[in-house]
Amino acid sequence: MMTPKILRALGHWVTDRIWRLGFAARFLLMTLVYSGTALRRLQLTIRETYFTGVLSLVIILVSGLFVGMVLGLQGYETLQRYGSSEALGVLVALSLVRELGPVVAALLFASRAGSAITAEIGLTRAPEGLYAEWIACANRLAERDACPVLALDCPSGLNAETGVALSSAIRASHTLSFISAKPGLYTADGPDHCGDVRIADLGLDSVAERAPDGWLLSRDDFAERLKPRRLNTHKGSFGNAGVLGGAKSMVGAAFLAGRAALKLGAGRVYVGLLDGEAPAVDLQQPELMLRRADVLLQTDLQALACGPGLGRSSEALRLLEQSLKAPVQLVLDADALNLLADDGRLEGNLYNRVGPAILTPHPAEAARLLGCSVRDIQNDRVRAAVELADRYRSHIALKGCGTVIALTDGRWWINSTGNPGMATAGMGDVLCGLIIALLAQNWPPEMALLAAVHLHGAAADRLVARGDGPVGLTAGEVIDPARALFNSWVSGKVAL
Repeated sequence: MMTPKILRALGHWVTDRIWRLGFAARFLLMTLVYSGTALRRLQLTIRETYFTGVLSLVIILVSGLFVGMVLGLQGYETLQRYGSSEALGVLVALSLVRELGPVVAALLFASRAGSAITAEIGLTRAPEGLYAEWIACANRLAERDACPVLALDCPSGLNAETGVALSSAIRASHTLSFISAKPGLYTADGPDHCGDVRIADLGLDSVAERAPDGWLLSRDDFAERLKPRRLNTHKGSFGNAGVLGGAKSMVGAAFLAGRAALKLGAGRVYVGLLDGEAPAVDLQQPELMLRRADVLLQTDLQALACGPGLGRSSEALRLLEQSLKAPVQLVLDADALNLLADDGRLEGNLYNRVGPAILTPHPAEAARLLGCSVRDIQNDRVRAAVELADRYRSHIALKGCGTVIALTDGRWWINSTGNPGMATAGMGDVLCGLIIALLAQNWPPEMALLAAVHLHGAAADRLVARGDGPVGLTAGEVIDPARALFNSWVSGKVAL
């Protein structure tokens, strides 16, 4: 008798064999196309091209039917709506044709033009042996001939949940992911392997109605705060922001944070410097009000960034302790995080604050805060950010490729703006300044963090689009584009 357990096992076995057969067939076709003649590239005839297109649609239809059958065997609640696995299979098959029809059309056009598109389906385990060789071959051919590569659902060799490239992994130029977005497509190694990502929901409304585990950060997440200023205002209407840091040889970090806060609209910006020989004025931004670090903590502030250029001296530790007790919206970065990781007493002070602070660690700082290795952090960035938020009762921005934002209530986002040009000194200081500027203007902490992270990356993207990077991009260059972009968001006139 075919029990449900046997049916599920049979479904898994059949699906696995289909994926393997399809994977092998596609790479065999690719091999024939690229190495079947002495020519560097085989030109498909019109008849062969259209045969390939029709065959692709047939494969899509059959794959959809089997997807529906397996969903049915696994008891998905979707069947309650569609009645049977066969009915669901037809729906999925037709949806696949709808979503992949343009892809097949692109394949036809590209083939006639003498180029090619390679489509492959993601694996859930590290490719080995022949599969790894096929992936390496595909990557070589794509690089040699500038061949577009289409990944279906997730590039093979990439962990769809964490974004970690397991070993050999496809480097796709485009990824069509099914039903919903996967975290691994947008963080860690994911962006390097996925290229341009699109989501095909396959018409499964019941899946769309389920609450997501996390979100891809966009302006919609903070759009309600993007409002024009009233005419009847003054500098006191937009709050006082402070920056605590600037130890010897690191005064520039505090200046960068202060300039960013000023240019994102804080009414007044005070910079408290630890270096006793620091200049009395920032000649590039004389609007900043400079003072000793002790005096800064006696100033009436709405938001404080502690950490840019702070250092790890005994004085820095004392100032951090005072900052944790201050009744102010607090952002901790850089050496403030290192001091926090070194001294267990500070963790308790942070956890017991009246309201949550904001922590912006890079992976190495996050590893110190959690007492683990950087590899542990990068192996599951979402988990690490959520764990940090829970342990320190603070909102977290785990910086890196696909910055992960985790809130104290368990919600999390992945940010897709930004580029490799941001891998340079001072970028974190600018981010701190952007956050405290919004906090000073009475933004809720979670929205200030979401908006600042998204804006920070988008401003850097704007610079790269203009040709000012990514190589050689500097942190200070991001501030003015961030101001311009933010104002365009508020006005509704978003320019490139």
